[in-house]
Amino acid sequence: MDAKQFIAEFGHIIDAPSGVDELRKLVLHLAVTGRLVSSTGEATAKSFLEEIEIVQQERIALKEIKQNKKIEPLPSKFPFEIPNSWRWVRFGNLCHFVAGRTPPRKESVYWNTGEYPWFSIADMSHQEVISVSSETVSQDAREKSFKCPPVKAGTLIMSFKLTIGRLSVLGVDAYHNEAIISIYPFASELNDYFLKCLNGFDLSSGNKAAIKGNTLNQDSISNILVAVPPKDDIPKLLAKVDELMSLCDKLEEQQQQKRQVQNQLRQASLRALAEASSPFELKQHWQRVRVNFSSLFSSAEDTVDFSDHIKELAVKGLLCRSDFNVADLERARGQRTELLNCYLEKKLMRKQKSVSVAESDVEYPTNWQVVAFDEIALVTGGVTKGRKLKDRELISCPYLAVANVQRGFFNLTNLKTIDIPVDEIEKYAVQPGDLLITEGGDWDKVGRTAIWRSNIENCLHQNHVFKVRVPSGEVLNEWVELVFNSMVGRSYFARASKQTTNLASINMTQLRSFPFPVPPLSQQIEIINIVGTLNQHCSVWKEKYERLNDLSSLFVKEAIATFTGVNTVKKEEPLKVPKTELVSPITLGLNKPSGKDDAPLATLLARQSGRMNASDLWQRFGGEIDAFYAQLKVEVAHGWIAEPETANMLEKDEE
Repeated sequence: MDAKQFIAEFGHIIDAPSGVDELRKLVLHLAVTGRLVSSTGEATAKSFLEEIEIVQQERIALKEIKQNKKIEPLPSKFPFEIPNSWRWVRFGNLCHFVAGRTPPRKESVYWNTGEYPWFSIADMSHQEVISVSSETVSQDAREKSFKCPPVKAGTLIMSFKLTIGRLSVLGVDAYHNEAIISIYPFASELNDYFLKCLNGFDLSSGNKAAIKGNTLNQDSISNILVAVPPKDDIPKLLAKVDELMSLCDKLEEQQQQKRQVQNQLRQASLRALAEASSPFELKQHWQRVRVNFSSLFSSAEDTVDFSDHIKELAVKGLLCRSDFNVADLERARGQRTELLNCYLEKKLMRKQKSVSVAESDVEYPTNWQVVAFDEIALVTGGVTKGRKLKDRELISCPYLAVANVQRGFFNLTNLKTIDIPVDEIEKYAVQPGDLLITEGGDWDKVGRTAIWRSNIENCLHQNHVFKVRVPSGEVLNEWVELVFNSMVGRSYFARASKQTTNLASINMTQLRSFPFPVPPLSQQIEIINIVGTLNQHCSVWKEKYERLNDLSSLFVKEAIATFTGVNTVKKEEPLKVPKTELVSPITLGLNKPSGKDDAPLATLLARQSGRMNASDLWQRFGGEIDAFYAQLKVEVAHGWIAEPETANMLEKDEE
């Protein structure tokens, strides 16, 4: 791709999800390959490097620094071509660098009692002057732990662990941790060159040490290959980098503004749909969305927004045909009363105080009825952890916590266990068809609701997860789930919840008082089917947008790689994996886990005479295969499960 083609495709490049970031990388690449500016004189980097060598040797002679013996000779082949006036050099021959340290945390006298800022990577802003740190260290730390003065303001620092290559300039005298190095170039011109251009080089290019776990060591830092221009060319090179990076910043700002306007238009259009007061008005607003669909939606996240509004329309009765029938609430109330009396007789719950329906300003069709949720459903609390259960017969059971209950589904990859008395299993066990509703969490996640459809034996629910049973066929569980997970339900829970800085929670009374809309059964079925169909369309749109974004990102990388001549996209053939079946038997070990131990697999085995095939155990575990193997490894290590025999993998016939 030549420059003319690149400019012709520029609009597609900047519209890609990572387009502007790729442009910034392109600017850096052009800068460090010497293609941004041309040399105006006959000078080369050789004379500049000779000056640097003199300074380095003087500092060694004065014993200010030690000779760096870890620097390797230059390789025979370099990462890319550079102008004849430039030179390749090892980073360790251009500067001296020192890693920081962290005073012992147990010595409280060292921390946050002094005037010396102490920086970690989290405090660093890339290519900016930093002056404010999250922590400080004391004079005691300076004298007993660091045993040296703080790093001077104006010093360049770089992260080299976990987050590699974040570069900042200290705005104050300060210390920093051992994941950061202070950089002291042997020539002042290199300070800004490193700050603005060092990330244009492969920071793992040192001969000895490749990155291991997103971490460089000091040997590999010393051996980073850096292309150095003539000294007089550095100022104009950096000026051009600043100019182009500033243009990238403006492009990014314009893209953000464009996205913000798109979000506002989409929200306004969908809100108009949700607030439609008649079928005619709904049709008008829907036509507007349909005509402008490509302008309103452009990412996978947008389809989630659309799905949320579909649910709101559905719960308000705007997606179904008019009906004059009404639900038989007397029958629903009677069946709820029968179930309540049964619970009270078995002492599965205490008698609850009566509640009244909460206020609601939501408008529903005239044939719908709004009642307190408590009138048609039975809400109970879950098992409390940490109770004193001495001298009672206990059993270890899996239980559902808040994290396991999502909107419309369950995440069972980390299902924990708890010891409870045997006579309490019926009280706290969940059955297929039960609705589980979260009591608390982040403020926008309160009231997450899902229908339990699994067959995990003796699975319980924690006290921060409410269990709901709707005994009447007049109200479908799917309708309850839809109402609570819609914006109608979420808005109520947000208003009713007790909120702190980052958390919120509702109590059982607020849930029982929910102003619950009850359409006739025929309309519930119609609405659930319509929402299901529309959600399938949303899933298709989401997949298409994800593929489109992936293709856009790939196009940008390929376009820039073709333009620069450096191929950064690796093409790999998909791995064909034969269909297999796990047949290795799994048995209980000699050690028995306690109720506090996280041993879901051993718990499942104990209920199946202590032996199961791996495939059956995995299916009952209910999580991803990787999570299953990770959990199996943990429980084998504790002796709760016996070391399995070598697993046999049988290829399955194609179906």
